[in-house]
Amino acid sequence: MDPATMLGIGIALGSILAMIILEGASPMAVLLPAPMILVFGGSFAVSLAGGTLKDALGGLKSLPKAFVGKAKTSADSIETIVSLADRARREGLLSLEDAARDIDDEFLRSGLRSAIDGTDPEDLRTLLEDRIHSKRVSDKTSYKFFHDMGGYAPTIGIVGTVISLVHVLENLSNPDELGHMIAAAFVATLWGILSANVLWLPIGNRLKRLSELECSQMEIVLEGLLSVQAGANPRLVGERLRSLLPLSEQQQSEKEAA
Repeated sequence: MDPATMLGIGIALGSILAMIILEGASPMAVLLPAPMILVFGGSFAVSLAGGTLKDALGGLKSLPKAFVGKAKTSADSIETIVSLADRARREGLLSLEDAARDIDDEFLRSGLRSAIDGTDPEDLRTLLEDRIHSKRVSDKTSYKFFHDMGGYAPTIGIVGTVISLVHVLENLSNPDELGHMIAAAFVATLWGILSANVLWLPIGNRLKRLSELECSQMEIVLEGLLSVQAGANPRLVGERLRSLLPLSEQQQSEKEAA
C-alpha cells in the first residue's frame, strides 16, 4: 500500500486543526451539521446530475483505491516477460501454455494466451491497445467524478454562506447574536473550499496518477508480448523494455537485473 494519500490528507487536516486551536477557537465551531450537509450532499448531488448514475457508482467504488491502491511496478512485469522470452526462444511459444496459468496479471495472461493461439502480431497489438484505451476511459470516469466534486464544492459553500447571511439579515433586531450568526455563515464557505482542496481534488488526482502508472505498465507489457511472440533475444527484450521506463526506474531495474 502506498500511504501518500492518507499521509497527505492527514497532515493537511492536522494543520487546519492546529491553526484553529492556536487561534484560540474551538474545533466544534466549524463542525456545524447544516453547512456540512449542504456542502457534502450538494457537491455529490450536482456531480451526480452532471453524469450518469453508473458514473457516480463507479466513482464511489474507486474511492478505496485512492487510499490503499498501489500500481504494480513495471520492473516486475519486465522480469516476467524476459523469462517468458527466454523460454519461448529455447522451447517455442507453445511451451508457455503452462506458464500462462501461473501469471497473476490478467492483462499479461490474456495477451500471452492470444499470442500462443497464433494471433497475428498486428491484430494482437490492436487488441491490447483497445484494452488499454478501454481502461483509460473507465478510469477517467472515476477520477473525473471527484474532480467535478472539487469544482462544485466551493460554489456550493458560497451558496450556503449566502443562505446563512440572509438569515442574519432577518435578525438584525438581535445584535447580541449577530457575531455568532455571521461566523457560522462563513463555515459553509470554509467547508466548500476545504473539502475541494483537501479531499476531492487530491483523491481525483491520486486516481488519475494510478491510472497513468497502470496504463504505462500495460503498454510495456504489450511491447514485451510482441517481442516474445516474435522470438526476440531475451537480453534485447529486457533492454528495450527498460528503456521505456522513467530514468529513475531504469536505474533501479538495471541494479536488480545485475
